[in-house]
Amino acid sequence: MTDSDALLPLDAVRRAEPSKPGKGAPVPAPSRPVARVAVDNPLPHLDRPFDYLVPASMHETAEPGVRVRVRFAGQLVDGFVLERVEESDHTGKLTALERVVSGEQVLTGEIAGLARAVADRYAGTLADVLRLAIPPRHARAEATTPKPAATAGTPTASPAQPAGPAAPANDISSGPVAGPSSRPTSDTPGGTPAGADSGHGPAAGGGPRSAPVEAGNRPRSAVVEAGDGSDRASAGPWDDYPMGPSFLDALRNGRAPRAVWSALPGAKGWAGAVAEAVRATLDGGRGAVVVVPDGKDVALADAELTRVLGDGMHVALTADLGPAERYRRWLRVLRGQVRAVVGTRAATFAPVAALGLVAIWDDGDDLHAERLAPYPHAREVLALRAHRTGAAMLIGGYTRTAEATQLIASRWARPIVAPRATIRSLAPRVHPAGEDAELAKDQAARQARLPSLAWRALRQGLESGPVLVQVPRRGYLPALACQNCRAPARCALPPTRLSVPTASDAQANEPHAVPGPAVATTAGRRSAVGTKNGGAKNGGTRRGAAKDAGGSAAGPASGGGSAEGLWLGSGLADLPGSGGRAGGLPGAGDRPNERPGSGDRPGGRSGPGDRPGGRSGPGDRLGGGPGSGDRPVERSGSSDRSADRPGSRDSSVEGPGSSRGPAESLGGPTSIGEGSRSPSCHGPLALRGGHTAPYCRWCGRVDAGWRCPNCGGRRLRAVVVGARRTAEELGRAFPSVPVRTSGRDGVLATVPATRALVVATPGAEPVAEGGYAAAVLLDGWALLGRADLRAAEEALRRWTNAAALLRPGAEVVVLGDAGLPAVQALVRWDPITHAERELAERAELGFPPAVRMATLTGAAAAVRQMLDETRLPDGAQVLGPVPVDEAGRERAMIRVPRGGGAALAAALKGASGVRAARKAPDVVRVSVDPLDLI
Repeated sequence: MTDSDALLPLDAVRRAEPSKPGKGAPVPAPSRPVARVAVDNPLPHLDRPFDYLVPASMHETAEPGVRVRVRFAGQLVDGFVLERVEESDHTGKLTALERVVSGEQVLTGEIAGLARAVADRYAGTLADVLRLAIPPRHARAEATTPKPAATAGTPTASPAQPAGPAAPANDISSGPVAGPSSRPTSDTPGGTPAGADSGHGPAAGGGPRSAPVEAGNRPRSAVVEAGDGSDRASAGPWDDYPMGPSFLDALRNGRAPRAVWSALPGAKGWAGAVAEAVRATLDGGRGAVVVVPDGKDVALADAELTRVLGDGMHVALTADLGPAERYRRWLRVLRGQVRAVVGTRAATFAPVAALGLVAIWDDGDDLHAERLAPYPHAREVLALRAHRTGAAMLIGGYTRTAEATQLIASRWARPIVAPRATIRSLAPRVHPAGEDAELAKDQAARQARLPSLAWRALRQGLESGPVLVQVPRRGYLPALACQNCRAPARCALPPTRLSVPTASDAQANEPHAVPGPAVATTAGRRSAVGTKNGGAKNGGTRRGAAKDAGGSAAGPASGGGSAEGLWLGSGLADLPGSGGRAGGLPGAGDRPNERPGSGDRPGGRSGPGDRPGGRSGPGDRLGGGPGSGDRPVERSGSSDRSADRPGSRDSSVEGPGSSRGPAESLGGPTSIGEGSRSPSCHGPLALRGGHTAPYCRWCGRVDAGWRCPNCGGRRLRAVVVGARRTAEELGRAFPSVPVRTSGRDGVLATVPATRALVVATPGAEPVAEGGYAAAVLLDGWALLGRADLRAAEEALRRWTNAAALLRPGAEVVVLGDAGLPAVQALVRWDPITHAERELAERAELGFPPAVRMATLTGAAAAVRQMLDETRLPDGAQVLGPVPVDEAGRERAMIRVPRGGGAALAAALKGASGVRAARKAPDVVRVSVDPLDLI
């Protein structure tokens, strides 16, 4: 340093002041200028909040919880403000918020923390969960929905807080249930029984929870005046349960009981009890969320809540409302105008302030499982939410799932069960069709789809009211086979599009129509049959198909060389129902065009006790299916080829994942170029009606010229009979009785108490006024024979849900083997023992819920590569991978003890992030605790 430098003034060496912002640069907000934003980005390696600069112009509107638009990776994307802070950890320059979409704080702190916990549990991203939790904005509904006046006693939702990774103790699977942490807390599984004071908060890291409400200071709910004025000391529907009154008392006093409720049968219904639980919760000054499987159940719960609470005290959220009305109702919940919500699985994330109760009905229904990533289950989300907020939880159903039984076994929840004497007095009388006494009286009952026992139950039940017939398959005839060789009937048309590279455009790989004169002829026939005559809509008719095809599809076996001879000249003689009888019932062939319930009794007899077709002996048959008598369907084991027949109990028409799918015969471009025979769709054929041509369930086109590739036959038979065909045949059997159907085409919520035949698919059974007089549960083999881990549990659930709608002591006939555990549980009305046995067997075999399991599904190379790169937790077991379809996809299963569930999810999410960061071309689907393991 020189002398001249030492004599410089201090101002000359002082650090220069930062320059003023350039022209057009945003001016930061005067306070908390940094906003942490959850960007709508599905990439797992970018699943974290990002810091943005809050301009001064947005200082008043960019509050936590609002929707914003930000620039991310050069694009404008949506996001939610999680919080506002004074400074950022980022050392570089921050990008400013583009704009605030709306000043409505739609993301509350409780929902933000819950979404983060759900994403971590299911190895997903926060953006995917928020997409499920918050409905899309509807500007007009937001502007027209009145905002409530702020009052001192009105609970308001807290703004969103930073949604960092949830602590392991927040997982409902913590502790004995499935926790990654063994640290004891006051609210972990194994706590106090239902009805006791369990209002302590969850472990550290849990979300905000409501404080206990003192009995003398809690606000008096408006439902007191809106109710029916009954004595508050009476528990109403809960009086039949020993633990019922104490459960309601705990809700009313601000405590958090957790219970698994086994509802009583006998047409008592479940909605009234749930409404009373919600009423008790509101009386305690807290809110409630009720989740049910479908819209029919929402309608039942909505009516009961209106009766118990009064008008305007709750909202119902369903997808049928439309975006505007649904968003308008959701805003009422967000703004605190109502504190009770009922809806389907989307209502799981309803932003109810001061949550006091979460309830789920029929948790075994697969509709509670989300179809979108990260595939959460409503029961697990609600349990996690109750654990985080200190709310009560109620899991109800006529049966009990293995997962609910696991919660009881770990003492996280307590059972609410009626006394055995009460259950016996209300349960229906169940008779399996395969009982030895019935077989001795009716030797044909083993093969009949509807044996004499079922006929008697239907006939006697119709004398006093409506009867219910449950059919497990929807549609008319969803599966067909060759009449001669029993081979499944499959589509012979070519694929609608096929990628065939040529010498000039091999690199472009553009899709082309399949060349060849044979393909051109069929393709020309496709549009005429499927479009001009409505074939793609209703199956079309053989007459129209033959006209548009130019008669080329007719063959020697089609009745005089005419296409009409197969379907019109012979009616339905080539379909289920042998001997040229159209309806599948003896003597029903003379009236192929009659509607169910019209005309005289089949066979020309009109006595009330006459059987269809004029036959009065045992063994009369209805419809077709595996084991039916006069139909050409053979039971499993009846011949050496029974295992290969679609009519056997152990086989069915192959679906898209079968070994005889289209990929088997499509081949590659090389095989087509070599002149091999043209590829075919090979999808399963089905019928939409009694006088329609078969259509393909894969490509949707009418295959009017079908011919069996094995034997050359042109006659078809039914493998599976659907609900509409069953209703048609029952209408012919009982012509003076109206037939009502409830299923995919239209679900009935209720039916009157007048005599009627109600044919419904599982889950679509309407509630009869006063209960059904009788019920027949058809095709038990279709439910019990499914290749599914939960086949027996699901069959029992569907049966009990239908049988519970009957009057006390009414007769139920189930078409199932009397020796099976599920059938015996239905006969004794003892689903609890069945669930406990199911849980014990799964624990012994290492299946959920005794363990935590995840699946990886994708291209074979991608799945194997991800398995090699994933750092699995200690004790993890890898099963597979194994092929899942003909397209080359494989699936691997990873099994860990329940305590390692959080570590497994974190490892899989990290591996997915690595693949996303390097832009791997093949996507691997990660699913934690999926329903379809087998």
